[in-house]
Amino acid sequence: MTAVRTSKLLTSLAFVSLLAGCAASEPMIRGLPPVAVTASGETAPVGTGRADAADDPAIWVDPANPGRALIIATDKKAGLHVYDLTGKDLGFLKSGLVNNVDIVGDIVVASDRNDGLNAHLAVYRLDGAKPALTALGRAAAGSGEAYGLCLKKTAPGAPIIAALIVKDGTVRVGTLTVDGTPSFTVQWEHKIATQSEGCVFDGDTLYVGEEVGGLWELKQQGSGAAARLVAPIDNQRLVADLEGLATIDHKGQRYLIASSQGDNAYAVFRLPGVEYVGRFAVAAGAFGATSETDGIEAMAGNFGPAYPDGIFLAQDGDNAPKAQNFKLVRWDMIAAALGL
Repeated sequence: MTAVRTSKLLTSLAFVSLLAGCAASEPMIRGLPPVAVTASGETAPVGTGRADAADDPAIWVDPANPGRALIIATDKKAGLHVYDLTGKDLGFLKSGLVNNVDIVGDIVVASDRNDGLNAHLAVYRLDGAKPALTALGRAAAGSGEAYGLCLKKTAPGAPIIAALIVKDGTVRVGTLTVDGTPSFTVQWEHKIATQSEGCVFDGDTLYVGEEVGGLWELKQQGSGAAARLVAPIDNQRLVADLEGLATIDHKGQRYLIASSQGDNAYAVFRLPGVEYVGRFAVAAGAFGATSETDGIEAMAGNFGPAYPDGIFLAQDGDNAPKAQNFKLVRWDMIAAALGL
């Protein structure tokens, strides 16, 4: 190879490398400019390093002390972590491939991907005093790879309603029984065209995130659902992939938050009309920015001076040089930045 050709090849390789580096740190598409907030805390990293491992968080509020809360979060390569609100890792339960997680009462449920052909719900009981998780078993949930999961927030003693999303976009909603061997009875089912994951209930309405399609509103209609695309991927409010979903109450209004993973931002909609109110991003600060966020969670309440008016949680896809983790943001700071 001549010196000229060698020089050209090295220049080309350097240019490709530069582009790759830019792609890793800067989104290719940017939506509407988000307002900036900073994190007030972060969890310890998950146990699996050098991998896309942290995925989805849930928040447990102590019924005997509403100012106390715990974070249950997945390392989707290994199991479940329990953190306090300072981010300290209080315990880990090895569970293999668990993806999304949610909690109602003291029952924790995760989408179980250990069998790629047959979906399961992994069920646990949380002892908030210790704190510790105890595995109660797995409930079969039909064919396909378990992926997204959320629970309907119900009164104590009411049946547990779960939504399980198979990776191909099939949504199954039914009753989860935890006495004895856990079981899942499907009440209705709906197929979204492509891969979907994030979901959240608002009363009887289920919102589901189709990663490259947008935000769907599903309402049960017999054994199926009436489906409506309420916020498409438009590269303005939402930039693919659409990932985690969460709701939070603020000043008598309920808001839905969606992870716009493609440009490292979060879109906020007022419910029930899914009215767009703005976007925010977690910018660099004492605990770093968030990027490539998968799962999110939000919880209203007074959790002490650090979080006096609620918490927003976001998985951080790039917490280098450490393994991925979850960032904690004061909800009142987000609300103020958005003018809510």
